[in-house]
Amino acid sequence: QVQLVESGGGLVQAGGSLRLSCEASGGTFSNYPMAWFRQVPGKEREFVARVTRSGGSTAYADTVKGRFTISRDNAKNAVFLQMNSLRPEDTAVYYCAACSRAGCYARYDVYYWGQGTQVTVSS
Repeated sequence: QVQLVESGGGLVQAGGSLRLSCEASGGTFSNYPMAWFRQVPGKEREFVARVTRSGGSTAYADTVKGRFTISRDNAKNAVFLQMNSLRPEDTAVYYCAACSRAGCYARYDVYYWGQGTQVTVSS
């Protein structure tokens, strides 16, 4: 059983930056491709970004490509999401996810979820 704990969310003005962190415990972190998802009330949880086990390959949703960067540090059992040029439409609860496959994209690809961290972008 892997536990995931996110941190780094908060309130930021449009155009600003935030860096989310997710620390893992209770399992072999490097065994899992990792991803970030986000969700707003009344909408489905959506894919944001993913990274392979080694960190050598990443992928992004079109809506965040060029603004967000996912990375991981297997020595620290952590995955990060650097978010730049934030927009009001990025406002959501962001979830860290440990995935079952490298092409992690949907909820059924996820083994474990974090509890989420709120990101609010004001206009």
